[in-house]
Amino acid sequence: MNRVPVVSKEGKPLMPTKPSRARRWVKEGKAVGKWSDLGVYHVQLTAPSAEEVQPIAVGVDPGKSYSGVCVQSAKFTLLQLHLILPFGRVKKRMETRALLRRSRRSRRINRDVPFKQRNHRQCRFDNRKQCKLPPSIKASRQLELRVVKELAAIFPVTAIGYERVKADIDQTQRKRAKSGKGFSPVMVGQNWAISQMEKITPVYVRHGWQKDGNGTSQLRTQLGLQKDKANKSIAKPDTHAVDGVALACGYFVKYVQFSGSNSRGYTHRGSVGITPSPFKIITRPGAVKRGKEYGFFRRQLHFEVPDKSGTRKRKGGTITPFGLRVGDLVRAEKAGKTYIGYVSGFTKTKDTQKVSVCDYTWKRIGQFAPSKVELIRRNNGLCVA
Repeated sequence: MNRVPVVSKEGKPLMPTKPSRARRWVKEGKAVGKWSDLGVYHVQLTAPSAEEVQPIAVGVDPGKSYSGVCVQSAKFTLLQLHLILPFGRVKKRMETRALLRRSRRSRRINRDVPFKQRNHRQCRFDNRKQCKLPPSIKASRQLELRVVKELAAIFPVTAIGYERVKADIDQTQRKRAKSGKGFSPVMVGQNWAISQMEKITPVYVRHGWQKDGNGTSQLRTQLGLQKDKANKSIAKPDTHAVDGVALACGYFVKYVQFSGSNSRGYTHRGSVGITPSPFKIITRPGAVKRGKEYGFFRRQLHFEVPDKSGTRKRKGGTITPFGLRVGDLVRAEKAGKTYIGYVSGFTKTKDTQKVSVCDYTWKRIGQFAPSKVELIRRNNGLCVA
């Protein structure tokens, strides 16, 4: 049975309640219904109440392109999330930025003078001395951190279970590792994410490769959960969210040692209730399709080489002439049908004015007249399905 999150009058998360009780509270004026940035409906009490809570754990299964998150109590599975990470999108943007930077620097060089007199900037520092976090990996970990913070705002989270992946470094980094300078960006990103989540609540770490009963796969088998490994890009609970369930359940089920008169060894102890729960897909505005990026663009004043007149074409921008912004959640109507999606752009000519609306994958639903588009919520950097 689903549960509705509850927040106190002061904004402190309390234990979730049944939907029927939440509806009765709202009807009687004892609570007010609200929506979080993750699209989760919750109620906030209008009068002071008791603040006793029970343990609730959040499991985070980080990945390269997709992550799974789960909110679990001792008796119920409260929420499952499938995160589509911006790793590939940010990586492509960084490569494009480097290419454009090199082209701008090459245009500043006067090739008519000797090489030593050209405008080449010398290296200012050694950028290999620090274990820096690549922007593509940091963006993925930041999305996970944002989701965990939003969950901790409506659920009384007691602990966070995080799966640590063992990533090997390549041959070049292995040579540098002998001198103490090598590092794995994947593991650096995990360490950064764990350090940030520890500011919210204590974090316990599990390893997917462990074979001693504490690993994610062993605990998943013990709980009777099945994972679909055929195509992990499919957004469904059996691909990534199921590992989040296992990690969250690891707070209630322990692999401990036992000894008796005739036997000894290790076994799983503890009980947890795994129940059907709401499932949501979380991503950032924009997408990459067939090698081309669509969607969320800021203004880029130095995007391309200027034309013969010395001007550059307009690139990017998130504000439309109709009071809407790219990424806003809207309700649009056409031919008697109502659609809910996100603003992705606009078209304005002498004859027509249209607003483009897309779904969470940034696939265009259609183009609508501005008078038929109603704002639901301003852009908060997340797309929820």
